[in-house]
Amino acid sequence: MSRLLHTGQVIVDLVMALDTLPETGGDVLAQSASFEAGGGFNVMAAARRNGLPVVYLGRHGNGRFGELARAAMQVEGVEMAQAASADKDTGLCVSLTEATTERTFISHIGAEGDLSAEDLASVVPQVGDYVYVSGYSLMLEGKAQALLEWVLALPRDISVVFDPGPLVKAPDSALMVTLLPRIDIWTSNGPEALAFTGAGSLADALIELKQLLPEGALLVVRDGPNGCWVNAEHVPGFKVKAVDSNGAGDAHAGVFIAALASGLKPAKAARRANAAAALAVTRWGPATSPGTAEIDALLTD
Repeated sequence: MSRLLHTGQVIVDLVMALDTLPETGGDVLAQSASFEAGGGFNVMAAARRNGLPVVYLGRHGNGRFGELARAAMQVEGVEMAQAASADKDTGLCVSLTEATTERTFISHIGAEGDLSAEDLASVVPQVGDYVYVSGYSLMLEGKAQALLEWVLALPRDISVVFDPGPLVKAPDSALMVTLLPRIDIWTSNGPEALAFTGAGSLADALIELKQLLPEGALLVVRDGPNGCWVNAEHVPGFKVKAVDSNGAGDAHAGVFIAALASGLKPAKAARRANAAAALAVTRWGPATSPGTAEIDALLTD
């Protein structure tokens, strides 16, 4: 059976809801605040809730945040490939959601920022597995090179999923030039696709990404409430009342991979992923992906 092998970073989010961000030096009161597992956990939880086994290949820390992250993964049934790091705690992200649903993040990397070749060698990928690579990982000095070498050595029957995130904006960087030919599935939102390609429109970004990726690669670009694009095909979204967009893209990515692994064609997998993202934005918090039954219910309404 296929698995999702997630090589990204599980961190802890301090999630706060507020009307609007203050000016520099200002002060506002938040309507709510809570600590939640986030980062790569969101994608993994979405995949697990939709029937796909998941292994977390990254590190997790020795401290209060590491304990929270491990407890969340255990609840979801995520297998952890590494033991807790002895000298660092798991990192923290302050996640601020305004009334407009716009999000602002401030992150501090902890134990999850390191990963060695020996760590990665502890997991043996199987035929049909999906290896998830986050663009955040490519920004981490203690992780990027070992991860890239491991990914490039994977057999071709292992699918590499790449999520650039908001920080990877240079297709001509040394790391990206090396990684691009090995990407089987690209998943991002529209602004990330625009930033990566430098294109002036989403239509142009889709064309440029298709040229950058290897022949046969699957290109998925989310377009907010409009749904998403799968290669050149538009898959419509669902009309809902959004309260928090945090984690919606992660829900989309996790459910899309789970649907592909179950045998669905890309367009039908994207339809399920759009439904998952639509339900996710109606809830507060980072890991708000629905499970299979909730998605089925929305699709049959």
